[in-house]
Amino acid sequence: MAPPTGAVEQCTDPALGALPPPLRGRVGVGGAPGETPSSWPPTPAPSPQGGGEPTRRAFIAGSLALCGGALLSSVLAHPALAQATKAELDAYSVTAAERIEVRARAIESFDLRDRAARRFGALQFRSGLVLTSSFRGFGGLSALRLDPKGERFVAVSDRGSWFTGRIVYNSTAMTALADVEAAPILGADGQPLTRRKWYDSESLAFDGGTAYVGYERVNQIVKFDYGRDGVQARGQPIIVPPALRKLPNNKGIETLVAVPKGLPLAGTLIAISERGLDAERNIMGFLIGGKTPGAFAVRRTEGYDISDAALLPAGDLLILERKFSWLEGVHIRIRRIALASLAPGAIVDGPALFTADLGHDIDNMEGIDVHRDAAGDTVLTLLSDDNFSMLQRTLLLQFTLIED
Repeated sequence: MAPPTGAVEQCTDPALGALPPPLRGRVGVGGAPGETPSSWPPTPAPSPQGGGEPTRRAFIAGSLALCGGALLSSVLAHPALAQATKAELDAYSVTAAERIEVRARAIESFDLRDRAARRFGALQFRSGLVLTSSFRGFGGLSALRLDPKGERFVAVSDRGSWFTGRIVYNSTAMTALADVEAAPILGADGQPLTRRKWYDSESLAFDGGTAYVGYERVNQIVKFDYGRDGVQARGQPIIVPPALRKLPNNKGIETLVAVPKGLPLAGTLIAISERGLDAERNIMGFLIGGKTPGAFAVRRTEGYDISDAALLPAGDLLILERKFSWLEGVHIRIRRIALASLAPGAIVDGPALFTADLGHDIDNMEGIDVHRDAAGDTVLTLLSDDNFSMLQRTLLLQFTLIED
């Protein structure tokens, strides 16, 4: 089956089921990608509060020293998702829409060695939050998309759940999350996709009111009419290139970006794997739909894998990457790649704008998005996946891109 041309095509395989009639009376996000919704979903009863925020940086450092990083390496490799039973996976899955409470603790300094530092490469630290909740399903956050103001967000967890809500600001600093709702990601039959063992939802893109969610282990991309139905939208797998379906287990699609009108590759869904390598050991990516569908590669350097990507307003692609070393721990990097360089057969590369390690207040950073604030500054928002581990944290970080 050749990669689709033109618009992204819906899969019509009878085994996967057809898209059923729409749900009525539910209004979600509409308009352009991430546009502020006209109304948000109804509010279920809140969850009870839990205890304090479990910071584990010292424990992680000790683990690195005592066992050469093997413990943290195994955590970052998602061992629970790879080896857990269905019951263990279901324990963190959301079964019904629920309003939840999320607590936020401010991160005052990003550099743990120089707390006065604010500039890091091409980025300037704005603010950060450590997020916790007594709701058991909160965690594993793998991707997020923001509205144009950087306030409303939609995120997905790698246990097949939506998380929606609003970031609260004091001037330019994030202070809290509000109106947070968790809900299962639904299949064409209206049942959670986790029931068919589709758990590893790792990537998210919006094209107007259409949402696309990438599932890593089953190598599928699912399409939702989110603008009409919000978190109650029922998903339908789309047709994807055969090579995408053959990506290695746990190294499949990690990044989805929908290219809007007015930019090179408009109408294309960009899908990039975490570490699906081609014959030259570069990271495989795919252009789905649009005028020039096909496969490309991102040059792999310094052992980094890809976590997520987002478009700058002018059109360049920012790629969030991470790596783990037994000697040096976790590292993250952001590269800037010209969108126009993506083409079938191309190997793309670009300069690093930002790097960080465990000397900075980072964790397993898996999500990135971009918006412009009221002053016109370009703001990058990063999100971490705690893997539902006591050793890790859910972090929300924001930086200003400095265009020197």
